Amino acid sequence: MSSKDWIEKDFYAVLGVDKAASADDIKKAYRKIARESHPDHNPGDPKAEERFKAASEAHHVLSDTGRRREYDEMRSLFGSGAFRRNARGGGQPGGMPFDVSDMFGGAGGGDRRFGGAGFQDLFSSIFSGGQAGGQAAPRGPARGRDVETEVALDFGDAVRGVTLPLTLRAPGVCDTCHGNGAKPGTQPRTCPVCHGAGVTTRDQGAFSFSEPCRNCQGVGTVVEEKCPECHGTGGVTKTRTMNVRFPAGVADGQRIRLAGRGEPGERGGPAGDLFVHVKVRPDELFGRTGDDLTLSVPVTFAEAVLGTDLRVPTLDGAVTLRVPPGTPSGRVLRARGKGVVRRDGQAGDLLVTLDVVVPARLSDEARAALEAFAEQSPPAAREHLDARVRRVS
Repeated sequence: MSSKDWIEKDFYAVLGVDKAASADDIKKAYRKIARESHPDHNPGDPKAEERFKAASEAHHVLSDTGRRREYDEMRSLFGSGAFRRNARGGGQPGGMPFDVSDMFGGAGGGDRRFGGAGFQDLFSSIFSGGQAGGQAAPRGPARGRDVETEVALDFGDAVRGVTLPLTLRAPGVCDTCHGNGAKPGTQPRTCPVCHGAGVTTRDQGAFSFSEPCRNCQGVGTVVEEKCPECHGTGGVTKTRTMNVRFPAGVADGQRIRLAGRGEPGERGGPAGDLFVHVKVRPDELFGRTGDDLTLSVPVTFAEAVLGTDLRVPTLDGAVTLRVPPGTPSGRVLRARGKGVVRRDGQAGDLLVTLDVVVPARLSDEARAALEAFAEQSPPAAREHLDARVRRVS
């Protein structure tokens, strides 16, 4: 993406967020657009596909703190009319004498925020078609766009790890013309208007302004006999299936990056990356806290008072836990090593919370036995509460 693109495109408007939007707001806005306009949900809809691409481009810039800061600074500088021509035709802020190179490191200096290039080189690149000195450079290889998708995993698969086939519909290189857009047996010819540069230049006072060539749409070549498969675009929407390995312990909301598995690059450029957002379906028994699994187990009043051995399930079997006599409700027992396996091979624990169940109904025999037990049991230690009651009564 060129500096000129950053100036001309309002990425905040693309995502529908305010310039002061937080990183979470930007992420939510992007994911909403991605879900609505994803090619999988809108097959054969070029407008939805274009909106998906624009949102991906905007998210790529605004989701990174450094890129977003550079984008905001560049848009603020060039989008506010800070540089105006003075009476002598020079580009000076507010008409006052000013050397633009002083802003970004002085003569011979480079601003690291703009790739180490001097400001005069950057200024010339923006207004003369992409190359310092006013000479437009042909468009070279371009990296493919990143692709994002979402996958739902069962709770057990997320804990143990699993390999699943993932099917995507995304733009790809046309197999018939191999991406050049020309009918097999023919070749694109150099554009007669821009002579292969991809841009046309016009002079306006002290500056030279460039724009994509309208004859060749900025490609630098013209296709006279278009490919029957892609109709001259060089790309088609493809369905592809790949096996994706989800590591053991992957968590809900985690994002997995697969390098080079996104959209193919243009004109021989590298492919983008594939980002897979993981959603973990809840389990009917187990919960998860970090690397520990959680489980709630009901016990009777008698089991809590007298103690017992409990046989409880794990994700890969069962274990026996000892409930000591006099165990209160809410106590947590720990089964070591029965949780989520970490990358270092160590595992978390299974945390079992005991829930003493109070029966809603009793038989006559059970009620009589409980009343006899109550008569023989020591009273609850409520002296401190009784003292406060007496004082406030």
